[in-house]
Amino acid sequence: MTRLLQFAAGLAFAAALTLPAIVRASEPDDVIEYRKNIMKTLGAQAAALNATLQGKAPAESFTLHAQVLAIAASEALIAFTPKVEGGDSKPEVWAKWDDFSKKMKEFAANTADLAKTAEAGGAAAAQPKMQGALTCKGCHDTYRQPLKK
Repeated sequence: MTRLLQFAAGLAFAAALTLPAIVRASEPDDVIEYRKNIMKTLGAQAAALNATLQGKAPAESFTLHAQVLAIAASEALIAFTPKVEGGDSKPEVWAKWDDFSKKMKEFAANTADLAKTAEAGGAAAAQPKMQGALTCKGCHDTYRQPLKK
């Protein structure tokens, strides 16, 4: 396991351990900030994956970015579990929790499958799964406030 992957796994583990404490002891702004950081991580890893496929970043880093994406995706639903409205999230996240959580679980499963495929066969094997794994727009259209330009 590479040092970066060890760091990412440790970070995800620490986040999973600390989120219940954050939820109990933090202000709503802290919960929102944590949630935003998880979502930024997802976006950064998706961008890094695309950069590797476009030859703008080392191709051998594809698997690492797929793994980190899967770790962050597995944490994303947990970050939304506290009913703390605000940030970039619409109230529909909690009003339509069953649909939202189903989509987040599917996202986590799809990114885990992407990472597993990349580990076994590299970017060439995993690339066909990218479109199915990165289905962000569907949730963003329904559950995220429009981005300010």
